[in-house]
Amino acid sequence: MPMFDDPLARIAAALERFKPEAAPVADFTVAEAFVWQAATSTFQPVPHVNRVPLSLLKSIDHVLGQLLDNTQRFAGGLPANNALLWGARGMGKSSLVKAVHAEVRRKTGVDLTLVEIHREDIGSLPACLTQFRASPNRFIVFCDDLSFSAEDTSYKSLKAVLEGGIEGRPDNVLFYATSNRRHLMPRDIIDNESGTAINPGEAVEEKVSLSDRFGLWLGFHNCGQPQYLEMVQAYTEYFGLKVDDTELKRAALEWSVTRGARSGRVAWQFIQDLCGKLGVRHAGTPQSIDRSV
Repeated sequence: MPMFDDPLARIAAALERFKPEAAPVADFTVAEAFVWQAATSTFQPVPHVNRVPLSLLKSIDHVLGQLLDNTQRFAGGLPANNALLWGARGMGKSSLVKAVHAEVRRKTGVDLTLVEIHREDIGSLPACLTQFRASPNRFIVFCDDLSFSAEDTSYKSLKAVLEGGIEGRPDNVLFYATSNRRHLMPRDIIDNESGTAINPGEAVEEKVSLSDRFGLWLGFHNCGQPQYLEMVQAYTEYFGLKVDDTELKRAALEWSVTRGARSGRVAWQFIQDLCGKLGVRHAGTPQSIDRSV
């Protein structure tokens, strides 16, 4: 009797055809940074990382040294902590992660790979980490602007990865995240949980305990006028802009007033505008600066 006259054989053959293909094994030698694509379980190489040199990050020395030391220890195979960089917008949280990654690679020569995972893909983090276990590289998994809403339960996946679970986090992986919120959730959600839960204390604890899984908390705060002007001056010198100091200060302060804020991001935007007015071409993005790192 032909094999396919057997109903069971036909079913088995049909199932085999519809079987999803295994995700390709990632080649982490083609780039120093990747973006995790959760839909396909693949890693997209990043040819040029959008970052600035560590020397251009001003007024954050109190956190810069801590993250740099932590990352250097990890690159050297020593114990290190997952890090949460939280606080004011535009003060260099994500810039610091990317700049430290480049600096440690340059100093140590270690194959330290930066992998970005989008906040909405946090639920797929365990699948992402599975591909790192057999790699000789060391990985920093980076999530920018991490936060969770009241209905979002994907934070439980992150909690299990950071501390707990049967497998736990691979020894060659560290997790860095940035957030505007220290506890990764809006205060009104925490207050609402406290007011409506049968056991308010347990409800709040469940929500805020996620941030406790990060061994290193680095706080970023709004800068004052002297710090803002220091950032502007650093960019001005880096690009070799010929501007009178008095005029530079006046224009920079006027720019910050129109933006209603002083931060590293505002300083960079001012320099963008100034370069345009002076006719200075520097490729227009921090990515161009990366070539000097």
